[in-house]
Amino acid sequence: MGYTLQLPTEDRFLMTKTELENKIAVLLGGRIAEELTFGEASTGAQNDLVKATDIAKSMIKSYGMSDKLGTVTLDRERQPLFMQIQAPQEKGDYSEETAREIDCEVRRIIDEQFERVNGCWRNEKAALLEGAKKLLDEEVISGSDLKAIMDKH
Repeated sequence: MGYTLQLPTEDRFLMTKTELENKIAVLLGGRIAEELTFGEASTGAQNDLVKATDIAKSMIKSYGMSDKLGTVTLDRERQPLFMQIQAPQEKGDYSEETAREIDCEVRRIIDEQFERVNGCWRNEKAALLEGAKKLLDEEVISGSDLKAIMDKH
């Protein structure tokens, strides 16, 4: 079991589409490394998968970052339950067809980042194995240690 801590480089309220995609890629890295190394997945990446999916959903539903669905928001602003006039709608204010398109776009984003990271790990398997050995020996790997390993390979 482990986790990846991504430190912010600065205090920010805005993120670009590329930055969000990169966050998803990092979240998928552990699952992909596990599949590549052991030939199968475990339950260890569950939290990362939830976070990656949430980011992808926000990209589509809240931030209008879908070429297919356009520059619209499909996620109503959330209000505390006691202030809601209407009963909460879990599916949003859109049709079943739009819900299906949202699901497809979320899947596309996740799949694209999965393939991107999978290709990186396959090309850098020696670095992956060296990093894993360092983690087994020391339990922690710093950004500078990781950079040194990647530069070496």
